[in-house]
Amino acid sequence: MTFVQFIDCKTENVEQLDRLMDDWVEATQGKRTATHSMVGQDRSDSTHVVEIVEFPSYEEAMKNSQLPETDRIFQELVAVCEETPTFTDLDVVRDDQLNKLVVSRFFEEVINANNLDAADGLCTSDYREHDPGLSSYDLDLAQAKQENSEIIAAFNPRITVESLIAEGDLVACRMTYQGRHTGTYKGLEPTGREFAGTAHATFRCQGGKIAEAWWNWDDLGVLRQLGAVEV
Repeated sequence: MTFVQFIDCKTENVEQLDRLMDDWVEATQGKRTATHSMVGQDRSDSTHVVEIVEFPSYEEAMKNSQLPETDRIFQELVAVCEETPTFTDLDVVRDDQLNKLVVSRFFEEVINANNLDAADGLCTSDYREHDPGLSSYDLDLAQAKQENSEIIAAFNPRITVESLIAEGDLVACRMTYQGRHTGTYKGLEPTGREFAGTAHATFRCQGGKIAEAWWNWDDLGVLRQLGAVEV
């Protein structure tokens, strides 16, 4: 279970506290078990600073606290604070990364369910698609739906999402795909052959919808499997 620790500090010397965080990151390189660190400053009280540190589990957090580097930095932290920092320990019982959810729905409802109209509810009205395999590297939603419908009709692809990573308004996806060439596409007559490959995509989300997407497929690998090009 993911574990999060909130460290509340009161200090007039926020810059020194920030430097201590940098020192800790450098000193614990290759040793720390923390996976994510964030520092926030209270808008209504500039001396109130909260550090949020994420760990894979409580046990991993305890390993981190036992590092001599962690103890040294904490003692220096206490010295720059007006009062002893307080700790809030939280077991994460729910973690919804909402941008990842909308991207997952896009794969299942639009591509795997072969329902391109579902993209209307999952993408913004000014959605832009960037894919070197399409007619332009900058397509609007209507044109992207049209061109992708031809691909889906010809190749019947199914995508498996292997991993999703979210940061800010971006979601990066690593995926595998498979399909069968059953329809004509850009003059390439159906071969009936199965194919498989790997791909990456990055999505920019806005207001709970997908506003932009960049796609990269192993097009050459697919053409080789279909016998359209020689190895």
